[in-house]
Amino acid sequence: MAKIIIAINEDGETLYKKIVIPTDGSDVSFEAAKHAVNIAKKFDAELYAIYVVDVSPFVGLPAEGSWELISELLKEEGNEALKKVKKLAEENEVNIHTEILEGVPAKEIVEFAEKKKADLIVMGTTGKTGLERILLGSVAERVIKNAHCPVLVVKKSKKE
Repeated sequence: MAKIIIAINEDGETLYKKIVIPTDGSDVSFEAAKHAVNIAKKFDAELYAIYVVDVSPFVGLPAEGSWELISELLKEEGNEALKKVKKLAEENEVNIHTEILEGVPAKEIVEFAEKKKADLIVMGTTGKTGLERILLGSVAERVIKNAHCPVLVVKKSKKE
């Protein structure tokens, strides 16, 4: 028989009432979404799925037309990613809210979680190492360092 451990705070309340799941549409972020949905279902928590349109690579582009076209394409990608997470949550009868944000992903994720008073952030990471990590950085690492709440990181499967 499986045991279920319910995480409660010192007041006897369930720890996880609001969970943020940042998604970028990747397989690993969808795996993280599965974990978030399972946790939300166990604790009857609300789920907030967000997609951040990363504006930093496009800061130097001329404003007339170029950015608007790129922004629309990225928002479309975000809507598709959020649809997958929303469908997963709804199939599991979990209350979910979705939102597209613009900015630097780690900063937006942390600020969104603070604004919503989230109890947990669940996100994927590709596990970049070496030069790739130095050059590209890690959104998950920056979120872990700056978040006000616990962060559950789901790693990319070794078989991929």
